[in-house]
Amino acid sequence: MGIWRSVSEASPRARVPADLRANASAAAAAVLFGASVVAVRVAVRDVPPVSLAVLRFGLGGLLLAGILLVVAPRSLRTRWERLPRFGLLGLVLFVLFPLTFNVGLRYTEASRGAVMLATMPIWSALLGRVVGERLTRHQVVGVALSVVGIGVAFVEPGRAVGGDAMRLVGDALLLLTGLLGAVYGLLAKRVLAVDSPGTVTTWAMLFGAVLLLPVAIVEGLVPAIGRLDGQLLGIVVFLGVLGGAAAFLLWTWALSRLTPTQVAVYVNLNPIVAALLGVVLLGERRSGLFLLGFAAVVAGVLLVNWPGRRT
Repeated sequence: MGIWRSVSEASPRARVPADLRANASAAAAAVLFGASVVAVRVAVRDVPPVSLAVLRFGLGGLLLAGILLVVAPRSLRTRWERLPRFGLLGLVLFVLFPLTFNVGLRYTEASRGAVMLATMPIWSALLGRVVGERLTRHQVVGVALSVVGIGVAFVEPGRAVGGDAMRLVGDALLLLTGLLGAVYGLLAKRVLAVDSPGTVTTWAMLFGAVLLLPVAIVEGLVPAIGRLDGQLLGIVVFLGVLGGAAAFLLWTWALSRLTPTQVAVYVNLNPIVAALLGVVLLGERRSGLFLLGFAAVVAGVLLVNWPGRRT
């Protein structure tokens, strides 16, 4: 049950396997996030975006709370002074992050949004320097390579780089989304020094759902629930269970074992996975440049997380 426990001092002998498990956890989370993008595209046609976020995070948080009650009930108990920290994490990742992401994509293309969001590991590296995280030379190259890979994969040749004012607003919101993701990683890393990944994820997700609930009610949450048919309900359950509880728990557990930048670089697999699923499930087409960009992203992720001496 190590994924539910607090971060512990690992022995040198256990360090490498722990790193491998953490990298696998971050990669699995990125795959689930990518699949969630496709699911959200379908569900948001019938369920308003904030209402969908409340259903996703509320279901995910309640599921995690139920599991904790069975397997590790002490993990739900926390000191009152810890609750504001969980609330702040919930505000950053489960309120501001989805809002800036969803609104940003209303004004800019998904391909440009993917490039903007790919700046998350850059923000993470810059913020990490403030608190003492230092990247090796090959890790810096890896971050740059992953970002360039996203650009190659999703920027169409011959397309104008500029755009109207609203598109620039959308780009700015997606840049802010990347910054918020990096801020969450930095804040969560400190909270995880005391609390377990299960505790942090559960409380933060529940706080996020509660904070979004008033907006969702005004938006039309109750009528949207009444419109859920079998297919829509299945998508919502997927988003809550795998795209919510499982994905964010895996992501937070990886943060307890790796540096924020090492985890953040995996976010660049998110749009790649979504695009691949679009090809398989929706019949979309991708050029050879997409494959080249995909290879660059994977190479960048490997460089950032390649075993070696870290400071």
